[in-house]
Amino acid sequence: MSSKQSLIEIKNATIVNEGQIFTGTVCIDGDRIAKISSGESTSDTSSPVSHTIDAEGLILIPGVIDTHVHFREPGLTEKADMATESAAAVAGGVTSFVDMPNTKPQTTTTQLLEEKVALAAAKSHANYGFMLGATNNNIDQLLEADPSSYAAIKLFLGSSTGDMLVNNPQALDKLFSQSKKLIVAHCEEEDIVQANLRNFKMECAGTDRETAALHPQIRTTEACYVSTYKAIERARRYKTRLHIAHISTATELDLLSNMPLEQKHVTAEVTPNHLWFDDRDYAELGNRIKCNPAIKRNEDRLALWAALYDGLIDTIATDHAPHTLESKQQRYFDAPGGIPSIQHSLTMMLEPLFNNSYNADEQREFRDTWLPLIVRLMCHNPALLFGIRDRGFIREGYKADLTLLKPNVSNTVTRESLYYKCGWSPLEGQTFHSRVEMTFVNGRPAFTHTDGVNQQRHSERLEYN
Repeated sequence: MSSKQSLIEIKNATIVNEGQIFTGTVCIDGDRIAKISSGESTSDTSSPVSHTIDAEGLILIPGVIDTHVHFREPGLTEKADMATESAAAVAGGVTSFVDMPNTKPQTTTTQLLEEKVALAAAKSHANYGFMLGATNNNIDQLLEADPSSYAAIKLFLGSSTGDMLVNNPQALDKLFSQSKKLIVAHCEEEDIVQANLRNFKMECAGTDRETAALHPQIRTTEACYVSTYKAIERARRYKTRLHIAHISTATELDLLSNMPLEQKHVTAEVTPNHLWFDDRDYAELGNRIKCNPAIKRNEDRLALWAALYDGLIDTIATDHAPHTLESKQQRYFDAPGGIPSIQHSLTMMLEPLFNNSYNADEQREFRDTWLPLIVRLMCHNPALLFGIRDRGFIREGYKADLTLLKPNVSNTVTRESLYYKCGWSPLEGQTFHSRVEMTFVNGRPAFTHTDGVNQQRHSERLEYN
């Protein structure tokens, strides 16, 4: 939008950005942030304000960037598709996503990457990026691909949804020694998982012991630790940029560093699900919280929370992985692993602050620490780590991807409120104490609490530095 066109002004907001919390105003000119100021107004006479949003009592943060989702298109659209899951994303304050390659066909070539980009361009409500998937046989093609065309290389060191396990040592050495892109690794030692699976199938299949509570006994702490250790050792040997996906155990944290992000070449992600649930929840939720790696002990969950403060964890991403409810209602060994979660990831992470267990002074003190931390892990660091251009911060000249939050309000998850194509969530019945009030994608409202998802899309393909 040129300077002759009108502006959108968001005034009186509590702005959380780059470690600071202040009351101020953000002015949007077209798809960019034109000006940020403390106080009520940033407009000038050269660009008349066409719309003013009074955000008093609301929190304004950069739009969340979720760098780990499975939107299932192409080929698995009975579970999800670009339109439905990106609608859930913007309803949850997520303005950009990076989708995984284990679709049908698997995104293992640049041609298939561009076909997926075209699908997103036609359907997505949120900005979109994609990873290329590594296999035992495509390392040369990955190394030849234009690094600016995709977000990262996804490496499965343990089998999960789909069949993309890379277990050839020569292929791994070549990838780690020559890759110019960040490698994002799913780390579970396949031999350990398969041995455990065979043993438990012999002992428990068809008995009353065949429940989701077996999952962390099959996809064990040992399986995670051994695989993560090997991946980090290889990354250190070759000085590779490596990002460990969905850390799930306390023991893996011993392998990580709390140096500043810009000094790390090995980084780590955690999901809200591994922070929210633990093995006690299998009794009630069963296969609904079956995911890979498995949700484990309460001790692991608490250690992961502490790691957020300690700087061992660098990003929070959902691993949003929907399946049909019918498939989840199968017997444990037949049910797929994966949890739909993108619509509530931000409210899950804000709940410790707004759960009404603090007095006013305690909440203010906690707010000053917790809000900037969550913004750093869900907005700033994903942009920095993946080199996403002009997003993830509230900065003049940056894309106007913004999320307005309403704190201290009752927000109960119901099946009717879900945008997921699969139509269910393990959080049904959960009451949160904040909600997404409004989401902007490239300067345009993509979601409002009153009107829902805007069917006019203004999303763009992510660009990388």
